[in-house]
Amino acid sequence: MSAPHEPRTPGDVREALAAIAALLAPAHPSVTEEVLHAHDRPHDYVSAFEDRLDERGIDEPVENLAWIALIDALHAHGLLAEFDWKEDAHEIRAQLEGLGSRPSVDPWPLFDAPELSLPTDAFLHACGRRYREVGAALAVLDIESDCYPVVGLSAARAEELTALAARAGFPVQHLGTGPGGG
Repeated sequence: MSAPHEPRTPGDVREALAAIAALLAPAHPSVTEEVLHAHDRPHDYVSAFEDRLDERGIDEPVENLAWIALIDALHAHGLLAEFDWKEDAHEIRAQLEGLGSRPSVDPWPLFDAPELSLPTDAFLHACGRRYREVGAALAVLDIESDCYPVVGLSAARAEELTALAARAGFPVQHLGTGPGGG
């Protein structure tokens, strides 16, 4: 693994992106294929996924195209939910319940009524804390916009995701941990 001060090579980035896709979508190798397609042949990827990318205002390769491809492919397989910055708590809950990566133990009985009236960011952090209580984690695959692309995974693998994302050069925020997340 490269040290933080060493420049990332395309091979390092490619390897980290493939590992992230495999970590978050182990039963869906097509997610890895899409991510690597975006990384290796960005112009071809933009042409192949023109309709999907149009919804994001992308009509040519952008610097974070492989990261966007990961988010879109995970979403297409029901492994990621994308929330607006002002999303209703009930909608967040409904989408998280529909994730294929949801925990086997239901964290929702742990919620108090006041938590359901929190602003989006605070409610997502409350969800992250509750998921941690049942051995799961929620992470935002940050695309530097006003939305929250959220994935679920085993809490035991959360730091692995962080390390791989850093290696690939993309930010991940774990919900319910650290500043703002309690």
